[in-house]
Amino acid sequence: MSTPFYVSPEQLMKDRADFARKGIARGRSLAAVQYADGVLLVTENPSQALHKVSELYDRLAFAAVGRYNEFENLRIAGVRLADMRGYSYDRRDVTGRGLANAYAQTLGTIFSSGGEKPYEVEIFVAEVGATAAGDQIYRLTYEGRVADEHGFAVMGGDADTVSSYLTEHYTDGASLDAALQVAVAALGHTSDGGQVQDRVIPVEDLEVAVLDRTRSQPRKFRRILPARLAELLGDRGPAETAPEQHSSETPAGGAAETGGGDEPPVAPPL
Repeated sequence: MSTPFYVSPEQLMKDRADFARKGIARGRSLAAVQYADGVLLVTENPSQALHKVSELYDRLAFAAVGRYNEFENLRIAGVRLADMRGYSYDRRDVTGRGLANAYAQTLGTIFSSGGEKPYEVEIFVAEVGATAAGDQIYRLTYEGRVADEHGFAVMGGDADTVSSYLTEHYTDGASLDAALQVAVAALGHTSDGGQVQDRVIPVEDLEVAVLDRTRSQPRKFRRILPARLAELLGDRGPAETAPEQHSSETPAGGAAETGGGDEPPVAPPL
């Protein structure tokens, strides 16, 4: 009888964490920034059909980096949970904290189980309140940890470099155009081989959405289209597209990983 191969729990968790971090770092950064009238979500995404930023419920938004098919499963599960809770109780009972806790349980269970690989995703759950003090940004990691962010937060890609730029230039209570200009400039501020460089991201490659508390409708989520983005950003000089890189958000074949076929991906239970 052969002796089973033994791996210590510490080494197993370290290997799974390294695997997830490498997959997340291959994507492009995503920034969540609080401004005077709500929460701004900005990322570089050349695809016009596969969104990394989406609406969850009336006052809630979902943003993610990593493998598209995995965070799309989580998004669908979150929408279903929010709809069920709002229908069963009251729409005001659907909160960002509740969704973040549900996501944390799912990601933590997947990460700690030895039967499948961990999800290569990180998630923002943003909530806009009646006042700026009520705005919330929850960051969830691949292992199910939840962090309550304030002001701004960055995940994916070269997150440390982008975050350092925002630390220097972020202003609390800024207007939408000022916050957008700082966020886009931060996403273009990257390091390549130790050399920090500033790149002007084309408007067509930006995916931008806001949770705007000033909207009269119950649904506060709104996408900002390229024409409006060009007005808000103004003249930034010649644009430069991102260098080609292997990203788990869009596979090498060019098609997104959506599970294949006409059936929607099966969402994990929350």
